Amino acid sequence: MAATALTPYARLPRSHARLRVLHSTVDAGGRAHWLLAGRPEAPDSAPDNPADGASDGMSDGVPYAVPYDALVVTVDGGSAHATELSAVTARNPRLDALPDGGFVVADTARIQIFDALGRASWTLDPGGDVDHVLTDASGALWITQGPAVRRLSLTGGVLGEVVAQPGPVGTADYLSLNVGAHTAWAGTRSGLLEIRDGQPVTVRTGPVKGTHGLAVHGDRLALLGGHGYDHSRLVMCLLTETAAEPVAYGTLVLPDGGELGRRRLVNRGPRLYVQSEPYSEWCVLDLGH
Repeated sequence: MAATALTPYARLPRSHARLRVLHSTVDAGGRAHWLLAGRPEAPDSAPDNPADGASDGMSDGVPYAVPYDALVVTVDGGSAHATELSAVTARNPRLDALPDGGFVVADTARIQIFDALGRASWTLDPGGDVDHVLTDASGALWITQGPAVRRLSLTGGVLGEVVAQPGPVGTADYLSLNVGAHTAWAGTRSGLLEIRDGQPVTVRTGPVKGTHGLAVHGDRLALLGGHGYDHSRLVMCLLTETAAEPVAYGTLVLPDGGELGRRRLVNRGPRLYVQSEPYSEWCVLDLGH
């Protein structure tokens, strides 16, 4: 398989380009959001927010005291609007959106819930460090903590939990999380979990270690990433009852053919959303098309 080019998806409006990007995401409804600092960059500086290059990406941390005010810019198709958030406490924020217009801003061990007017409504303490946070279409929160995948209500109640057993490499920590319409997928260093409400969890072995991008459509699976220089490796797989069998290897590139470089990823069902520096544009790989 040759290089596969991403498709442009959503771009931060130029009117907000001078604000510092703290985090960005694409929600369960396909809307793109940018969490921006409430003060502009210096005129001659580019946005300074390197993602970790391996997962959903976090900011380098806010450069001023908490709590602070921030701005969420939402792009939905051809329209855009902004919501001011007050009293944000996350130093390394991760953003997601709720179906009622509210927002979730998570730090390593704390999750803030904001209403549609940007007011801090309440705070959740999930009881440990959180690696991934994604909302689903119902507004529930999916988080990973060590070997556990948990689905939480907005008040912190546990709606479901899966605890994976360590594989051959001795760890069950999750490198990737995909939350779709009816199914969640979680990737560890040694395999892949398919989580369906009310059904037993399906565990499959996987072909690639260190993948952080994961998209699923029917019996097709796309995995992005790997260790070291394999961060833009794309592996297409077919799902069997027990494994994800690789059928083609290639490279994922930007729409213009350029290399991905440092990037942020969001996994939503058949869609793998990718954002590269300076984090002003989202692109997509859609297995459903």
